[in-house]
Amino acid sequence: MSLSPDELAAVVARDIPAGSYVNLGIGRPTKVADHLPGDSGVVLHTENGMLNMGPAAAGEQIDPDLTNAGKVPVTELPGTSYFHHADSFAMMRGGHLDVCVLGAFQVSATGDLANWSTGAPGAIPAVGGAMDLAIGAKQVFVMMTLFDKEGGSKLVPACTYPLTGVGCVSRVYTDVAVFDVGPDGAAIRETFGVTAEELRNRLPVPLASP
Repeated sequence: MSLSPDELAAVVARDIPAGSYVNLGIGRPTKVADHLPGDSGVVLHTENGMLNMGPAAAGEQIDPDLTNAGKVPVTELPGTSYFHHADSFAMMRGGHLDVCVLGAFQVSATGDLANWSTGAPGAIPAVGGAMDLAIGAKQVFVMMTLFDKEGGSKLVPACTYPLTGVGCVSRVYTDVAVFDVGPDGAAIRETFGVTAEELRNRLPVPLASP
């Protein structure tokens, strides 16, 4: 059985090294904040200017002025700091983030990322901070469903949507499997409710075993 977004977020949180500085992209990746152990030492950064962000806020915790980059109300942890948007992007571009977790429309087997536009009418008109994160972070994890609404694979030989970054993704977390990607292609790291052989029969890219 495939994983729910929260179950997948827990898998991603499990794999983030203790003490890392991490940015969580808009959408599903923000759920990772809710699954980090309290003793992980992971420091979350948001591009709208916050460091040491806590989990999502609920009930009386909600402060409309305290949100992540996706406008989701969040909490703050002891030592939280705030800063100008320009300083936040300097952190992203300067190699100060250990990991970023992004959503995607497509990821190639060699780690190219397409996550900002499908070319559809009314699509977001610019790549925004995703480009800075994809190139600036030391490791880029992608969190997405493996198949689109038409059943096509989002892990592809080559991206057909506009690129966010080239060769930047190191690992892809999906609802049915986790893959390592890079110059040598894609390798299955872990599966959920499917076999490696089923994935090899359905995906358009060669898949190595871990």
